[in-house]
Amino acid sequence: MVGSSILAPHHRSSYSASILSGTDEGFQLYSHHQKCKLLTARSDHVAVSPVLTTKKRLALKKQTHISSIESWHNQVHLGDCLHVMKQMPDDSVDLIVTSPPYADARSHTYGGIAPDDYVNWFGLRAQQMLRILKPTGSFVLNIKEKAVNGERHTYVLELILSLKRDIGFRWVEEYIWHKTTAAPGKWKYRFRDSWERMLHFSKTKDFKMRQDAVKVPIGSWTQPRLKNLSSNDKKRHNSTTRSGIGRRVAAWKGRGMVYPSNVLHKSPVAHNTGHSAAFPEWMPEFFIKLFTDEEDVVLDCFSGSGTTLRVARRLNRSAIGIEIEEDCLTQSPPITEMRRRKADL
Repeated sequence: MVGSSILAPHHRSSYSASILSGTDEGFQLYSHHQKCKLLTARSDHVAVSPVLTTKKRLALKKQTHISSIESWHNQVHLGDCLHVMKQMPDDSVDLIVTSPPYADARSHTYGGIAPDDYVNWFGLRAQQMLRILKPTGSFVLNIKEKAVNGERHTYVLELILSLKRDIGFRWVEEYIWHKTTAAPGKWKYRFRDSWERMLHFSKTKDFKMRQDAVKVPIGSWTQPRLKNLSSNDKKRHNSTTRSGIGRRVAAWKGRGMVYPSNVLHKSPVAHNTGHSAAFPEWMPEFFIKLFTDEEDVVLDCFSGSGTTLRVARRLNRSAIGIEIEEDCLTQSPPITEMRRRKADL
């Protein structure tokens, strides 16, 4: 819980690999090796309890960072993101979109973070995410709490509050991923789990958002509904709650594309093999289009099978990945080529 210090259970040197220009699948070994400094428990615990002071924020900025983010573009780094991100320059990333290991998951790499320890474990990494995120940038976190002793644990709710109150993020929105083909199941007190959170945070109020880039087809319902409009349909009807929100049915006529809602009805099927919790490609694609422009920098600090990196490159963004589990670099389709090229050198 908040206030206890947690060190990553082990540390590895990190190496990086660059994505070959002009291809979404090819990776090659980058020419330099980077060693991530292993910090002591005292220096790691900058503070998730209480709110970071100005002095502590300045202390974070005094750490030594690589001077140019361009030297990081289109690379995958093997290592704990806590240590790797400390080498990245301030205000250099346009979008962080990631899904960290859920509580008690991936015990052989992160030690299987207990729900009660999760806020502090993630908070150490979130401090670096806030530092490297641009003022116009966004951070999208895909996460879902688990059930413990027959009830939902509150660690995700506590994490949201900590990211806002202790770390300094702005909690902008909560998107719900409705899994349209969720696996069937039955539990004594719950139905099958068919949704997950996708939490949107920003560094400042003025973040980049390209809503037109994610418009969706309006749907066939408009054909019968708008075929014979009544006089009432042509009038604007304001909400009875006096919120200022209103609607006019006739306004939908002639529209082929509309803005989506914050509930995304999508299948959980992912085509990347070699990872137990691979992203479906639509997920990073939606947020990359929504919160970035071409040539912007996209980071996945728990990159796993590399789906975010592949999608970012396909959309002409500069991709940066960090992954602690070396098996992901040998088994995942977007990254397998990197290992093959390493052997050729």
